Amino acid sequence: MHAVVIHAPHDLRIENFPGEDAPMGAEDVRVRMTAGGICGSDLHYYHHGGFGVVRVREPMTLGHEAAGIVEKVGSSVNHVNPGDLVAVNPSRPCGVCPSCQRGNRIHCENMFFNGSAMRFPHAQGLFREFVTVPGKQAFRLDANRVSAAEAALCEPFSVCLHAAAQAGDLAGKTVLVSGAGPIGVLSAVAAKLGGARQVIATDITAHSLGIAAQFGCDPCLDVSAGPEVLAPYTEGRGQIDVVFECSGNPRAIASVVATLKPRGTMVLVGLGGDVMMPMNTIVTKELTVVGTFRFDQEFARAAELISSGAVNLKAMISGQYPMADAIHAFEAASDRTRATKVVLDLAGN
Repeated sequence: MHAVVIHAPHDLRIENFPGEDAPMGAEDVRVRMTAGGICGSDLHYYHHGGFGVVRVREPMTLGHEAAGIVEKVGSSVNHVNPGDLVAVNPSRPCGVCPSCQRGNRIHCENMFFNGSAMRFPHAQGLFREFVTVPGKQAFRLDANRVSAAEAALCEPFSVCLHAAAQAGDLAGKTVLVSGAGPIGVLSAVAAKLGGARQVIATDITAHSLGIAAQFGCDPCLDVSAGPEVLAPYTEGRGQIDVVFECSGNPRAIASVVATLKPRGTMVLVGLGGDVMMPMNTIVTKELTVVGTFRFDQEFARAAELISSGAVNLKAMISGQYPMADAIHAFEAASDRTRATKVVLDLAGN
């Protein structure tokens, strides 16, 4: 079985991966993988061998945004059938740690997450031809309505649905999305679903702003020359109810705080390094600053929304590459001037 395996920075190989020969359990599902979306964390592994203190210490199959066709199901599985298109949820809380026992599964202390080097041996990813997973990780989508590439967007969309929930009631609110990459665009979609009156987007590339506009963001503001373009939104102590900060850029974080109304909310979605925060503004305007991380039950909702056509995310997909051309795919995904979401075709070599 072929897989997309990272060995070291810029050492990405298509190579044989141990096959799916072990007997399936009664609750398992075997999936022939057909599409995998390249995420920002995949790019960190590709360019840097990891992020923060997390480093690749053994060859690891990448990928956690993926979908495919059910090949076989265990005897106790009845929610999907062979031939169904499914999105694979890469997140598996252990269910027994203190966080899980408190119902806080999103912060499981022994989380298994496909395509992650946080544990050792590493949790192998989903960019491979076949994978066997617990049946509860497979979510059916309507193959007559959506493609496998769109189904693979369930995972990042889940992240953004959780971020929107962290913001509270969005009905009638004015929302600013800072950073219009894939997560920024999907945060805008989630805000619209939540009833936001207006969603404004900022970014430094024309491509990203163009995609944001296609998803209903208006205006879409180029902040490449500096934050001055946001000045009108700082008037009267702020014009924005909720900010989704998706860039992780320290300058961006500082500039959008000034746009928030008193008692506004900033949801920190993007990951970056430690940054200085404008504490006086946060204190005197009584702002709420909240983090958001991964997802839990939102995966099922993401699959339902995409499958039903309640959201159409097709315009996010900038290109699709065969598995054999994975290096070119990763290079294309690294160029934010022309790519939003690049997808690998995992169906063949």
